[in-house]
Amino acid sequence: QVQLVESGGGLVQAGGSLRLSCAASGPTFRYTHMGWFRQAPGKEREFVAAIRWSGDSTYYDDSVKGRFTISRDNAKNTVYLQMNSLKPEDTAVYYCAGSAAWGSRSVYEYRYWGQGTQVTVSS
Repeated sequence: QVQLVESGGGLVQAGGSLRLSCAASGPTFRYTHMGWFRQAPGKEREFVAAIRWSGDSTYYDDSVKGRFTISRDNAKNTVYLQMNSLKPEDTAVYYCAGSAAWGSRSVYEYRYWGQGTQVTVSS
C-alpha cells in the first residue's frame, strides 16, 4: 500500500505561483504512477496531471498545460506540482493519487489518495 500526504496549498493572487508536494510512504511507491486531481465546490473531481513511475513520461489536462509541471523524486518519496500563472478557475482542493495503471485520466483507476490541500486563487 501507499500512503500520501499533500502540502503546499494556500491563498495566492492571480498570476502567482505555488508548489504542491505529496509525501509518499510504502514499499510500492517507486513503481506507482502518480497523478494530481482537483475538485471545486459542486463539481466532480477532475484530472490535472500524471507522471509515470519512472518519471520519464507526463501528461496534462489542456486547462493547465504550459502552466503546471508535475515531477517526482523517488529517492525522496515525493511528487510535486509546480503551478505558475495561476487563475481564479484553478481554485480547488488538490489531491495526490497513485495508480498501478498508466495513462488513465479517471479517478476510478487510482487506488491511493491523499487528504487534499486547498488552493485558492484570488482575482
